[in-house]
Amino acid sequence: MKEKNAVWKTSSGVLTLLLVLPILAIFYTALGETSDIFSHLINTVMPTYTINTVLLVVGVLILSLILGVPSAWFMAMCKLPSEKVLQWALVLPLAMPGYIIGYIFTDWFDFAGPIQIWLRNVFEWGVGDYWFPDIRTVGGATVVLSLVLYPYVYLLCRAAFMEQNVSLLQSARLLKCTPLESFWRISLPLARPSIAVGLSLVAMETIGDFGTVSYFAVNTLTTAVYDTWLGYSSLSAAAKISALMMMVIVLLLGAERYSRRRQKLFQNQYNSHEDFRYELQGWKKWFAVIWCWGLVSIAFIFPLGQLVIYAYKYFAQSWTPEFQLYAMNSLKVSIIAAVIAVAIAIVVNFYRRLASNTSSQVFMRASSLGYAVPGTVLAIGVMVPVLFMDHAINDFAVWMEWKRPGLLFSGSMFAIVFAMVVRFSAVAIGSIETSLSKVSPSLDMASRTMGCKQNQMLARVHFPLIKRGILIAGLLVFIESMKELNAALLLRPFNFETLATYVYNFASDEHLELAAMPAVLLVLVGLIPLIIVNRSLEQPH
Repeated sequence: MKEKNAVWKTSSGVLTLLLVLPILAIFYTALGETSDIFSHLINTVMPTYTINTVLLVVGVLILSLILGVPSAWFMAMCKLPSEKVLQWALVLPLAMPGYIIGYIFTDWFDFAGPIQIWLRNVFEWGVGDYWFPDIRTVGGATVVLSLVLYPYVYLLCRAAFMEQNVSLLQSARLLKCTPLESFWRISLPLARPSIAVGLSLVAMETIGDFGTVSYFAVNTLTTAVYDTWLGYSSLSAAAKISALMMMVIVLLLGAERYSRRRQKLFQNQYNSHEDFRYELQGWKKWFAVIWCWGLVSIAFIFPLGQLVIYAYKYFAQSWTPEFQLYAMNSLKVSIIAAVIAVAIAIVVNFYRRLASNTSSQVFMRASSLGYAVPGTVLAIGVMVPVLFMDHAINDFAVWMEWKRPGLLFSGSMFAIVFAMVVRFSAVAIGSIETSLSKVSPSLDMASRTMGCKQNQMLARVHFPLIKRGILIAGLLVFIESMKELNAALLLRPFNFETLATYVYNFASDEHLELAAMPAVLLVLVGLIPLIIVNRSLEQPH
């Protein structure tokens, strides 16, 4: 059997190596010769960048916790008006890219925005007569990122609350515990693992954000990578900063796992015909409703409404040949990345099922490492091997006295597609792993008994049974690739734009009206995975 698995083992190993190569390239480049630029950055701006990053991450974690956990508990444990709509509406802000919310909030809250104009007209204030918080600060970026990232905490906490043992909640009622006491003493402690995972995801997304902090002029480690690479033209210094960021992310993930290393929860949820949820009365009920609907309105409904208004008013100026071209660019890149990522996920998962040994497990987990790497950092790792291949091919052409082919890899869609595959293969691997785990091992044994080879077993037995998981995996990778900004900004070829970079460029030039239509398209595309995720949570209490 080991010999028969050799092809799958080799294929899985090679694909894993390709996906890990950008990460290895970052550390290889970072360990190279120390440049004066990096020393200059360390002695001047890096302390400020680091402090800003820490403040931003801590602030977003705290605010996401405040927004996400109460909302999850209200939806899972309380009977509220319009709860059927609210339970999925609270997830919608995740479809709104942070930089788009940042552009809209800046448009609203700046000195020339409608809110300050209204205040000056109503109270007859002049310039200098009042104080208004500046949105383009670390605090403003914290609020914006928290509004789009709290659904990570909400989704995981809601699922954890819904899975808690009903008998514990019934016992709390018998002991005359109020809803608040039940939350603090039972629900919240049992949900701590889910809260930790949700916060770790929020932290990684915050560290990797570029569009929001760049627009708000908040210098973080991510903007340092971008500025060092493009501003100082120093790939080695940018790689050193990237390596530091990756070490921070590894420490965050390690701390999250270490914090709950001895925590074990054994909950046997059983179905009960009795609805165990609390029925809030009076001001408590309306506070919960206003809290949830206010959060949805501020983070999604109002910003999307503003984008739709702009898109309608400026449709003629927005519907241009350039917009159509860039939409097709995004479509091509995303489809290619989705197909490749799904193919890799099938190979890695199928070898894991065939071998079920340590190497197959290592291959599968290593293939998923790219998702934890911020897009800006990943762009550094992709560019190093891509440039090496370009130089090698051109040097070989010169040696053979052929015409130099030019930048075959770094000057084409190859680099950006490679980055998308490395970053989002984890999504495809997870989706297909879930589907494949539901296929009974007895089907494998039966197919082997009937003389099916491994390729035939995959094509005739597994593929028909996991088609839905494959489609979902491809769809999720496609949508994530459509929305990716950081890697696209750094790796796109000359005169090549995607919808994400198109929106970023217009909004950075203070032309939010012209960026509205592609932004609406990105938001609508981003709603698809949220619908899929929310449907998976639609289980009876």
